[in-house]
Amino acid sequence: MLLVTGVSGALGSLVAERLAGRDDVVLGTRAGLPGTRRLDFDAPGTLPEAFAGVDTLLLISAGYGEDDTVVARHEAAISAAERAGVRHVVYTSLSGDGDHLTYALAHRWTERRLRRSPTLDWTILRNGLYAEFLTWIAVPDADNRITGPLGEGRLAAVAREDLAEIAASVATDPAAHRNRVYELVGERALGGADLAAALGATYAPGTFADTRAAIAASGALPFQVPMLASTYSAIAHGFMDGTGVESDLRALLGGREPLDALEVFVKAARESQAVS
Repeated sequence: MLLVTGVSGALGSLVAERLAGRDDVVLGTRAGLPGTRRLDFDAPGTLPEAFAGVDTLLLISAGYGEDDTVVARHEAAISAAERAGVRHVVYTSLSGDGDHLTYALAHRWTERRLRRSPTLDWTILRNGLYAEFLTWIAVPDADNRITGPLGEGRLAAVAREDLAEIAASVATDPAAHRNRVYELVGERALGGADLAAALGATYAPGTFADTRAAIAASGALPFQVPMLASTYSAIAHGFMDGTGVESDLRALLGGREPLDALEVFVKAARESQAVS
């Protein structure tokens, strides 16, 4: 039996769509919605029942929070999996070129914890940043300018749909991926000028200081300010363009061409602008 966590989130919901109708798959949600098992990492008492009869766990990162919060969630999940007799954990981590991001620590801690498990086999899917995420950090303002401080840097963004397809494929055949680490970054690195041109906007990057102040003033939670600021900085300084890792994306997609990250960004940006 495969248990998929985080199916109320963007990536998890796409994985769940791909596995719908299978009688060897169960889904976990914090609220225990109809047709799912209640699985709340902040309430470890829910985990033994959620993990009962599970052979493979697709652990979609519970990364929304401070490091100590995220680490505690992942520790609770992995320890419960060990006690329940789960044999294999597939974990959605962060790409290897992302170590300069403030939110990398919890991912690397979780990877290390899995490697040190005395009972679990594991597979680590090191996901690149989503093309859809660019709509958070590089959308035109009221003057039709993208001012996010990306400098001349580029991001090897990857479509969330592709990552969901890979996660579903690996989790349903985990033995073929035992104790493997896969780097899943995009094949086309996008810069601020590319994004602006695709939207008919101009690119006029601001400063890190002004951007940090704007994030703080936007109502962002305290941990989100350094998270977003470090993302801008890592991209601007050339750490996220895909040259630092050898991507397994195409291979795990069965050899097909990945979805075009720029097209995915444009579609998501248009939808975001229509809503706002």
